[in-house]
Amino acid sequence: MNKQTCDLLLTAERILTGTEQRIVGPIAIAISDGVIRKVDTLSDVEALYDAKKRIDLGNALLMPGLINAHTHVPMTFLRGFADDLPLMEWLTQHIFPIEAKLTDRIVSLGAKLGMYEMMRSGTTAFVDSYLLEENVLAAAQSMGMRCVGGEAVFAFDTPAYAGWDGVEQLYRNLAEKYPQGGLVQVALMPHSVYTTSDERLKQTMSLAEELDLMLHIHLSESAGEVAQSKELHQGRRPITYANDMGLLNERTILAHMVEMTDDEIELVSHSGAGIVHNPVSNLKLASGFARTKEMLEAGISVALGTDGACSNNTLDMFETMKLAAILAKGCSLDATAVPAATALRMATVESARIFRIPGLGVLAEGSPADIIALDLNEPNMCPIYNELSHAVYAASGKDCVMTMVKGKVLYDHGKYTDGSYTDVFAEMQDLVAWVRSAR
Repeated sequence: MNKQTCDLLLTAERILTGTEQRIVGPIAIAISDGVIRKVDTLSDVEALYDAKKRIDLGNALLMPGLINAHTHVPMTFLRGFADDLPLMEWLTQHIFPIEAKLTDRIVSLGAKLGMYEMMRSGTTAFVDSYLLEENVLAAAQSMGMRCVGGEAVFAFDTPAYAGWDGVEQLYRNLAEKYPQGGLVQVALMPHSVYTTSDERLKQTMSLAEELDLMLHIHLSESAGEVAQSKELHQGRRPITYANDMGLLNERTILAHMVEMTDDEIELVSHSGAGIVHNPVSNLKLASGFARTKEMLEAGISVALGTDGACSNNTLDMFETMKLAAILAKGCSLDATAVPAATALRMATVESARIFRIPGLGVLAEGSPADIIALDLNEPNMCPIYNELSHAVYAASGKDCVMTMVKGKVLYDHGKYTDGSYTDVFAEMQDLVAWVRSAR
């Protein structure tokens, strides 16, 4: 049999494919052009492929890269800035005033630091919304991270746009620069139902439909938001109001969704919209407990996100995945509410929905080679009876020793392969004095 040639052969002792395929013994993944060509036992893959390059990871667990489905990566520059406050006070009295003074440099630096943190902790893709977001998209493109991002859309003007004409032109330019299916893509990002307007929300969905983009919005994040929505929108709760504005459909991803009635769960389920659960941020801001079990039982696609580092205070998706599983168990008094397999799916396949890339979130033939490796020599990873259990309940982001996106290694055993982390770290120190003076 004539062997094929692949760009890279990746080997390890164990694997979680994210599919029903189970491989026992040393395994290998053949990769070419950033795509997985074969996943099988080491002997079977070696019999089929000669590799231009080989990476042997030894006693490691290969698994799909985690996908952070809701975050604001530039907010790493505000990590620990305004802790222990309720959501609306945190936003209006501390975060919004600082963000009114943002610059391109601050957003770019914060985004780069956030991406280094995600690389280090096993995240290969993220969904981002922020101000001056074009800096985030450019940084993701240059650093090799997979990203769906968009400028936060408000009813008022920002440094990135003036009026709806400015919003529309900005998004048209971004969608042309970052087309669907690429490493970096664009989605419409109206901020929330309390910072926009009827007209602005309808305009964002109309533009999303015209450009064939997904739409992502914060919604029903807390009891305070529900009360505010009822006051602003003729007694309508956020979900009802969003539905009246035409926002609930298969194009839409809803972040948080902590405050949901039975009828609202049914409404979202029938609409086809997806939800991003952010358990760490929700708990830190005392926003409440999302009804994850009921969402899943209703057939809703539920993804996972960290939210920003200012309200979390890390971007570690392993922490988020574990908390999502155990919080659902505790709230429902049902140990089977979110099993490990479901939690992993929420952090991979379900979080991949907004990217609209076939195979993203699993390790299978034809899937993007977005792969991470966990060190099984760490004490918390030993002994090992069940790889899935370890990935969800025992591992942390610090167990990640290799992060690869589209076949390119971005982080490898303590080193960032682009060589720029030291410079970003040093520049970030300068921002501390600026933030303190800008309060």
